[in-house]
Amino acid sequence: MSSSQAPLLPDATRELARFAAETRAGDLPARVIDRVKLSFLDGLGVCLHGSMLPWTRKIFEVVREEGGNGVASLWGTGQRTSLTNAVLVNSTAGHAFEMDDIHKESIIHPNSLAVPVALGLAEADRSLSGSDITTALVLGYEVGLRIGNAATMSLFMNGFHPQGTSGAFVGAATAGRLLRLDAPQMQHALGIAGSLGSGLMAAQEGAMVKRLHAGRAGQSGMLAALLAKRGFTGIPDIVEAGYGGFLSSFSRTPNMERLLTGLGTDWEAGKVGFKMYPNVTSIHAALDALRSVLLDEGLSAAQIKEINVGCSHMTFVHTAWDYRPAGITAAQMNMYYGLSVMTLRGDVSAEDYSEEAIADPKVLALMPRIKISVDPEIECKGPAFRHAARITVQRTDGRTFTREILHRRGSPENPVNAEGVERKFDANVCRLLRSGAVDRLKHLAARLDALTDVKEIIDIVGAPFEQERL
Repeated sequence: MSSSQAPLLPDATRELARFAAETRAGDLPARVIDRVKLSFLDGLGVCLHGSMLPWTRKIFEVVREEGGNGVASLWGTGQRTSLTNAVLVNSTAGHAFEMDDIHKESIIHPNSLAVPVALGLAEADRSLSGSDITTALVLGYEVGLRIGNAATMSLFMNGFHPQGTSGAFVGAATAGRLLRLDAPQMQHALGIAGSLGSGLMAAQEGAMVKRLHAGRAGQSGMLAALLAKRGFTGIPDIVEAGYGGFLSSFSRTPNMERLLTGLGTDWEAGKVGFKMYPNVTSIHAALDALRSVLLDEGLSAAQIKEINVGCSHMTFVHTAWDYRPAGITAAQMNMYYGLSVMTLRGDVSAEDYSEEAIADPKVLALMPRIKISVDPEIECKGPAFRHAARITVQRTDGRTFTREILHRRGSPENPVNAEGVERKFDANVCRLLRSGAVDRLKHLAARLDALTDVKEIIDIVGAPFEQERL
């Protein structure tokens, strides 16, 4: 039946595979390399922070019990396991606290997928240089993000988690490049990975398994590349197959122009943003807007009668469901919770996402004062503004204050500088690593593309954390 359906875009998988396998390091723009090096540092930080969280530890325990050829580190433990199981744990850690980077259009967090894949392979093959890793990260991002772009928000609205589905292509292209796959092998790696991606969005309302979606996507990408190198075959037209292909199945109404248009000139890898709050990106603009009102007007929670939020339909569906303390994942994905915390405390930080904090009676009591709805003007702006928000805060004395944030802080349109990403990194690892190691990782990440090897990075992240600092 598959062969009887016309392809959505002939040879798309082949062209993406050729691009990933054959693009030279010298063809990558300096600005894209610089952006991905920041993403690499951010990825180290979120993976190390997430490695100590309960859901990651449970997966670590399963992997440890299973054993395996000890070639790749389980970060922060001093232990090693197989390549695929190391990625399973380390990529789960990267998505474990909603702090990994974000590409808005594809809805993929590439650093929690690609960074563990790249360093795992570099640990197994010490001939790989920092330039090899940088190139693989850029190309892995580019291929996976373009497939995610083509899937559009339809994939999400059909109930699938982009990180677990489209994300598998990020892992496969990154691994395939570092394994030196040729173009046909890379095509099969993508064809295998696309069959292995999975993840359902109902997980956002409380289940630990949302974190595992990244681990499985990274692991699937690694496995796909390892199999392709051994001659195992995948679906050669996985991306564009008219029936049973990735886009025709998961998205159903894809935008095929987003796959190849501008390939090699318009770099999606350079459009990755950073999260400056530890929660779902869709609520960041609303948090920025509310924070602005609170600071500029000197308002306290007691002075606020009502908060009205206008957002896109996508953000409304994603985050504006009735909140209940069903777990840390649910709190991180919910706009009512985030806005309530911001109102009470003037900011939102990791400390606001503990089992005790998410059921705080003061936070719950404030939520009825928050009203969220779809704003037609924002919705009409299209998918590029799906994170935008308009906030109106009404004081108890009747005065109102309005703020509109079209692009959240940390997005490519409203970027933070390198120092901002480094401060986030410091906060993520300061309790885990000695200050000398923290500074050294920042220095090495900034020079990643010039490093002869990445042994020192691997040695730092793979070592057991200082117990007295935990």
